[in-house]
Amino acid sequence: MNIGSRTRGDKIFDYANVTFFLIILFITIYPLYFMLIASFSSPDSVNNGEIWLWPKDITFEGYKMIFEHEKIWTGYKNSIIYTVVGTLVNVVLTITGGYALSRKDLVGRNVFMFFIVFTMFFSGGMIPNYLLVKDLGMVNTLWAMVIPNAISVFNLIIVRTFFQSTIPDELLEAAKVDGCSDWKFFLKIVLPISTPIIAVMVLFSAVGHWNTYFSALIYLRDSNLFPLQLVLRDVLILTQAQEVMDSGALMEGNAELQNVSELIKYGVVIIASLPVLILYPFVQKHFVKGVMIGSIKG
Repeated sequence: MNIGSRTRGDKIFDYANVTFFLIILFITIYPLYFMLIASFSSPDSVNNGEIWLWPKDITFEGYKMIFEHEKIWTGYKNSIIYTVVGTLVNVVLTITGGYALSRKDLVGRNVFMFFIVFTMFFSGGMIPNYLLVKDLGMVNTLWAMVIPNAISVFNLIIVRTFFQSTIPDELLEAAKVDGCSDWKFFLKIVLPISTPIIAVMVLFSAVGHWNTYFSALIYLRDSNLFPLQLVLRDVLILTQAQEVMDSGALMEGNAELQNVSELIKYGVVIIASLPVLILYPFVQKHFVKGVMIGSIKG
């Protein structure tokens, strides 16, 4: 029998598979596409169900009012700072911690792992965490957005598993024979061959910091320190939308106010999602690799 030949059943299965996943793709993408076209379509057309595949009565009034809001740009700047600094701290601590825990000559490493994993299931709670951050003097500072979430236990386990399955003990022994110290081995040998896991950690951490808002909601009081997500949350509130409109043209009537509020709601969702949507297609393979690394038993 020719292995390369395909039966009618195989072709039917392929067609059914492609059809099924196209449907799933449509179900996944269409809501985002709808928000995009609704963000610059007439609110009346959206509310009347006239918008399906193409925008209608195009207007950029919502985006205009959003970007006239100064705090949007401040939020963008703050989110970039929190993402860059937070990602740097996350990656440095996670990579070094994961490597140390992967070393068999680390005394008590199983005890350390027990207490680290324990925190995945039990924590002090929101109030004790806030009191700790307050006592450390980090409330209303950049560090309140970085230090409390400096290490993710899930990411630490992934990194530890990667090192256990990738860095053989014989490599370390050979390096020590040549007079290589632990630090030199880590910097000169381990890091250069750990580029995939470093890329994965950068992506996981950056996306997490970009999307975070709950920590800011708890620890930040100064609106000039708010990240983009928290600023957009405020914009979605009708009273905040009214402040946005007050900076632009004067509008009359509740109906017109409601229409502009709808434009703003769709617009802020697109603005918040745009950076990640642009980045994700280029880094998807790294996310897949991260999941595969975490599934390997060390």
